[in-house]
Amino acid sequence: MVFSSILFLLFFLPALFLLYFCIPKRFRAVRNLVLLAFSLLFYACGGTDYLPILLSSIIVNYLCGLLTAQERPTALRRIGLWAAVAFGLGMLAWFKYAGFFISNLRTLGLDIAVPQIVLPIGISFFTFQGLSYVIDVYRSHAACQRNPFYVALYVALFPQLVAGPIVRYSTVDREITRRDESLPEFSQGVMRFLFGLGKKMLLANAMAEIADGVFALSPLLLTASQAWIGAIAYTFQIYFDFSAYSDMAIGLGRMFGFHFEENFNYPYVSRSVNEFWRRWHISLSTWFRDYVYIPLGGSRCSRGRNIFNLAAVWLLTGLWHGANWTFVLWGGWFLLLLLGEKFLWGGVLERLPAPVRHVYSMAAVILSWVLFRSASLAYARGYLAAMFGFGGGGLDGHSVYLLLEYWPEWIACFAAALPVKDWLQKKLSRRETLPAALVREWAPKLAALILLGLSYMKLASGSFNPFIYFQF
Repeated sequence: MVFSSILFLLFFLPALFLLYFCIPKRFRAVRNLVLLAFSLLFYACGGTDYLPILLSSIIVNYLCGLLTAQERPTALRRIGLWAAVAFGLGMLAWFKYAGFFISNLRTLGLDIAVPQIVLPIGISFFTFQGLSYVIDVYRSHAACQRNPFYVALYVALFPQLVAGPIVRYSTVDREITRRDESLPEFSQGVMRFLFGLGKKMLLANAMAEIADGVFALSPLLLTASQAWIGAIAYTFQIYFDFSAYSDMAIGLGRMFGFHFEENFNYPYVSRSVNEFWRRWHISLSTWFRDYVYIPLGGSRCSRGRNIFNLAAVWLLTGLWHGANWTFVLWGGWFLLLLLGEKFLWGGVLERLPAPVRHVYSMAAVILSWVLFRSASLAYARGYLAAMFGFGGGGLDGHSVYLLLEYWPEWIACFAAALPVKDWLQKKLSRRETLPAALVREWAPKLAALILLGLSYMKLASGSFNPFIYFQF
């Protein structure tokens, strides 16, 4: 089940609202049980075979959290910490990487059967959340939760369960037991959800049609214009698809009184790759910073050690996204760019005009998405060759068709990737007139309703694509 589906919008969510809000606020524990039950049902709709894996993760992290509580002996706390790490990373190693590593061993001549393993939905996200809970308890950054149902609700909460954002326990621990649902918060959550739904249905899916069509072609058949159009379309698709899910998750959380942190901050306005990663998938970046980079020594060490720490983070970041050499190379690409900005050309970059810095950043990001989207290194190499004209051809008829057929979506994507909404809000906030106040109050609500209508029309017509990050 996904947020942008008839089943979720017309059946699952209304049923949850009806049961949840019929229970008085003073019965917080009952409301939590309803929310937990629906969260597990939501996950089970993706495949009941995956549910025991999620439940096992919850149980192990709950027990390890008890072992790492502050009053426990140091040796026992360490056992609890490393047991959680071993279990979480062991699950990822088996379900996500076993087939990849065994396939590579076969290429070296070893006669080993490749296991047919189905990747559980969202395993990277709920594994990282469980680990962050145990690590934060061990570090005394969060109190140990004695109630197993509260740990289960934290890990399995359906808005962010399968595609993030990765929520820290310290962000929601108080709200699990003492949140205050209100009509204004619910209204804000609905608007945020509808803006995310519009991003997904109207922008991401349209760009997916272009990107999927281009990337389905052999690189030998691509002209340079086709290759660039496909790469830019995918650049928009992955942003609007993933940020749409985050918007919808944050909106759903607010409806039920939870406040998740932002996961995107207009990453395509960045003027350096470093800035891009401060704005893109913020919850993952900060997770690796706090739980991998800093414990390894961060930047407070020798240059050689710092390079090693960064390399470890970006190797893991690439592998986190998938078991394929394209993802490893994708992580390596960003490692080289970030090292270059840190030690080589960062000072020169800062003195360049802002438009030049922006072009540099977006070129680096677009090329990275080609690696990310390609099924193999050979395909990526051929696609990049086509982008730089080695396949020949100028602006061909198919490229013109893709630009003209989708011209409203192209314009909307460019506009939506910029902080236009923030600019308008700042301008309106400076005006104290009644018309400006009415626009500030009612324009977002009207826009959300329009997006709902347009999105529902797309849904009813069968125009649907799953979220990209479900595969992670």
